[in-house]
Amino acid sequence: MKTRERTPIRPEPPATGPGSLRTLIGRLEHSLYVVAADSGPTVAPAPVPGRRVIASLGPLPPRSLGSPDFRAAHGVRTAYMAGAMAGGISSVELVAAAARAGFLAAFGAGGLPPHAVREALVRLGARVPTLPYAVNLLHTPAEPALERAVVELCLHHKVRCVEASAYLDLTPHLVRYRVAGLRRDADGRPYAANRVIAKASRPEVCGRFLLPPPGETVAGLLAQGLVTAEQADLARVVPMADDLTVEADSAGHTDRRPLAALLPVLARQRDALHRRHPDLPPVRLGAAGGIGTPHAVAAAFALGADYVVTGSVNQSCVEAGTAERTRRLLATAGISDFDMAPSGYMFELGAQVQVLSRGTMFPQRARRLRRLYESCGGVEELSRQDRAWLEGQVFRRPLDDVWTEVVRFFADRDPGVVERAAADPRRRMALTFRWYLGLSSKWAVGGDPERAADYQIWAGPALGGFNDWARDTYLADPAGRHVADVAHHLLAGAAFHTRLAALRQAGVRLPAGLDYVPAPRP
Repeated sequence: MKTRERTPIRPEPPATGPGSLRTLIGRLEHSLYVVAADSGPTVAPAPVPGRRVIASLGPLPPRSLGSPDFRAAHGVRTAYMAGAMAGGISSVELVAAAARAGFLAAFGAGGLPPHAVREALVRLGARVPTLPYAVNLLHTPAEPALERAVVELCLHHKVRCVEASAYLDLTPHLVRYRVAGLRRDADGRPYAANRVIAKASRPEVCGRFLLPPPGETVAGLLAQGLVTAEQADLARVVPMADDLTVEADSAGHTDRRPLAALLPVLARQRDALHRRHPDLPPVRLGAAGGIGTPHAVAAAFALGADYVVTGSVNQSCVEAGTAERTRRLLATAGISDFDMAPSGYMFELGAQVQVLSRGTMFPQRARRLRRLYESCGGVEELSRQDRAWLEGQVFRRPLDDVWTEVVRFFADRDPGVVERAAADPRRRMALTFRWYLGLSSKWAVGGDPERAADYQIWAGPALGGFNDWARDTYLADPAGRHVADVAHHLLAGAAFHTRLAALRQAGVRLPAGLDYVPAPRP
């Protein structure tokens, strides 16, 4: 019987035009080859007979970016995290959607009352009972009882990871969470069941998370029976954090430092401490702030980040716990539509947050509140003009009514806050102003049309960059923005642009405008 001859497979020719190059480079699971040609080095999917191979690039799937240790430690498929957005903006739905897609996400517990956090943890336990997620632990120096309540809820519900943000120093509550999860593994080695991902931007703060918790704080917890003797002993040989997110020019609380300057400084600090304490487990470094495009993700990994953290871009996704009106406002923001305003959580300390300025008067009004706080000893010292402005345009009610609401608010949350302000007019003024600062974010979350001019929307330039990059794609419409899709395309695009950089270094002349184009998933 005569056998049928097989037709030999012809090798694909080198790519030349922008379309064929984009397709070839976008095959992230496959290798690329730079081969010699008369017109200069060109790109091919395989070695070309008769042509010299100048360089080869291995597969670069999105899951290979960043640290494999981060993926293993947190049980996720990628070195990517959707960071917490306070007030439940990073909602149960957002966290669950990210977890099901293999990404780590943090629930935005910051600013929520304990009963709301408890309800969210119950829902998360039901929605993603076996998948990893984190819960935000926001430092609130003016309300220590709130921080303690969130820690106790996390311990009770066996939350295995918290994202600690806005910390200026370590608190007993955060130390308690970390130490209460310490034990020895089957081989007798220290094991931290309660993981901490810290966010910081200052070397003096970062250093506290790179070292073990303070001995005196641990001793105090032991004396109160909040940790065991074995846990107190193990606390001497583990750092406070497993991961340290280097927070650059981000939304919300930020020092607005550029990532390219900040990350190398903190990496050197981390490495120097590790050389002095080689027995401590190394702390991984992540990058946050300005992470809103594939180019930014690729740059963060090129700087040496073990993982990346997004924030502003997720707030415009359909799963975010904010109103459609607000999400659509966010989706129109440009790179320059952001400003700084006083922080509600740390108003008295003069801390600032980065917010959306387009479509709202909140930044200007909040800054005027801060100036009044600095110049007056209490609301009794306000000028007639300033009082009229407050009651007529900003608060829209008498100051006495605002104070009544403040007292009612703290009655269940932390009665000691009002008690401490009883004999301090300036403290009462701060709490009165914080009433507006706190409600302005709730008006934005709820999409209150009557309060649109007062929306406080925590966001940064990363969102403007994302909107510009996504303009002509299906992601331009906030109704089509899903948190898992955003994460997938940012990582895939980062891998694409990492390949472009390698090809340029190999001498390939690439056409202008060669970019990753996000196509909807089938």
